[in-house]
Amino acid sequence: MFRRKQPTYTAPVDERGRKAVIDIREISKVYTMGDIEVHALRGVSLRVYEGEFISIMGPSGSGKSTMMHILGALDQPTSGEYYLDGVNVADLKDNELARIRNRKIGFVFQSFNLLKRTPALRQVELPMIYGGGGERRKRAKAALDAVGLGNRLDHLPSELSGGQQQRVAIARAIVNNPAILLADEPTGNLDSRSGTEVLKIFQELNREQGKTTIFVTHDAFIARHTDRVIMLRDGVVVADAKVPQPLIAGEAERPSEAAELEEIFKSTYYGGEKKEYN
Repeated sequence: MFRRKQPTYTAPVDERGRKAVIDIREISKVYTMGDIEVHALRGVSLRVYEGEFISIMGPSGSGKSTMMHILGALDQPTSGEYYLDGVNVADLKDNELARIRNRKIGFVFQSFNLLKRTPALRQVELPMIYGGGGERRKRAKAALDAVGLGNRLDHLPSELSGGQQQRVAIARAIVNNPAILLADEPTGNLDSRSGTEVLKIFQELNREQGKTTIFVTHDAFIARHTDRVIMLRDGVVVADAKVPQPLIAGEAERPSEAAELEEIFKSTYYGGEKKEYN
């Protein structure tokens, strides 16, 4: 079904025996604009293991968006290898990329991306319509039940709150049981209460169902709810560290922006050694 550049590829495992769902090796991405070459990513290597919950952060121009597009098989690297659940995505044609996006990646976007005149149940059925598979209604209802919307099956987006719309989007993302969930600022368009509810769902999916989850975010407070933070700057990974005590959604008050940034940088970027950031 999917062609592989290295048929003998064996996924690495971590110290807990978890297989690498994402295995990126020396990925580079160069955009050509006339006579100018823009190096968005510069030899990035990265592994994400089954059941991890990570966040990718970085300032504007760091390569964060390019990384998200490559992770989501929305774009291909200029050089390097990207193995997603054993398949070398960097070696696929456009139609194969579309198929792997449908079957192996669950997308959740900041703007929900729901169809205006389509009820919730039908929204969640769409990935199965495009990708095939039986029992669409049953599986779509189960996904909506999982995000607490089992009683909103026939509601249109206009009849749902922002938080409920994002939950429909999450149900749509998980209905095909993808290898990874890739969320781009998933709480960015929500009020604090709705954002907390959505964050709770992601944590439950990760901790109770073992869903490998990746947040692409600029929000340090959101990143502190994940287990590992990867920071990009100028197209390279400048930090990759575990969050010592991940926050539980709804149990911590959001501090000031300055305090958020200080905390996440102390615990990941600078390794927690005060002398390094004074």
